[in-house]
Amino acid sequence: MKKYSIKKEHLRELFKSFNNLNVLIIGDVMLDSYLWGKVNRISPEAPVPIVTVEKKERRLGGAANVALNIQALGANPILCSVIGVDSEGQAFLDLLKNQKLSQKGILKSRERVTTVKTRIIGNSHQLVRVDEEVEEDITQNETQQLLILINYILNHDKIDVIIFEDYNKGLITSRLINKVVEVAKNKGIPTCVDPKKKNFNSYKGVSFFKPNLKELREGLKLDIGSDNIKELQRAVSSFRVKQKTETIMVTLAEQGVITNSRKIKEHIPAHIRTIADVSGAGDTVISVASLCYALECNEVITASLANLAGGLVCEKIGVVPIDKSKLFEEAAKLDIVK
Repeated sequence: MKKYSIKKEHLRELFKSFNNLNVLIIGDVMLDSYLWGKVNRISPEAPVPIVTVEKKERRLGGAANVALNIQALGANPILCSVIGVDSEGQAFLDLLKNQKLSQKGILKSRERVTTVKTRIIGNSHQLVRVDEEVEEDITQNETQQLLILINYILNHDKIDVIIFEDYNKGLITSRLINKVVEVAKNKGIPTCVDPKKKNFNSYKGVSFFKPNLKELREGLKLDIGSDNIKELQRAVSSFRVKQKTETIMVTLAEQGVITNSRKIKEHIPAHIRTIADVSGAGDTVISVASLCYALECNEVITASLANLAGGLVCEKIGVVPIDKSKLFEEAAKLDIVK
């Protein structure tokens, strides 16, 4: 691993360079709603805990959490998605405004509801999650409207990297993927993907592909354990060549990550962390990896930083963006930093 080392001053320059990047994020957005409280007794009506609510909170979720991570890392995110014409959609727009995030890529649809994930947390533990959503694909007309928005942004803004953040909620379709990847290639813009099962095999010709192990197993119909690194690398190499993808990075939870390109095939072990909540870790990983990819960073440095960032956000309860200064501080301690 030492041959992939980076000097601390170069790491500092890399983090500083994040500030110059513009990132187009295409994906399913949602409201993350939280009810925080205490549990002191069990309900007499059913064997379930009673949560006495002490705090209510709403946060930007899904692809919007990727936008928050990109913003926290110093870059400029532009979000493209669809929300419903409902009170939750308005709450989502209000949160974007409060966060000083652009609304120009947000399409409003009367055919859909705004996705809301409500997490009920008692005594600092998530007890249940309630989802309100529509998972059907957006209509052809909505896809066309979204493509017009995306093309307008690509023609009027300097975009350094495009992220597909797929949550299987219907925004991302094969047609959307094909059209955006084609335009991106013509403009020389790298495309990075955080996939889900439904469109797993549709991302042909993208630059960077980041599934987790569950998504990889489902997408490729594999039955390989996270500790069988050689078999995983073999399967990923075959898929990478077939898909004409430049780099694939697979997150393996406590086993760390593997990165696989034509030149490099490496396994980066996980960092020992006190895990409080894994929600949103994938959003952080794709955010860090995409910025590094846009800056043509070495694959091992990219995977190491993204892996570290994913671990750091798991120490917090709920979906939270990365702390850039904390990430730099921890990154400076890595074996690859000299």
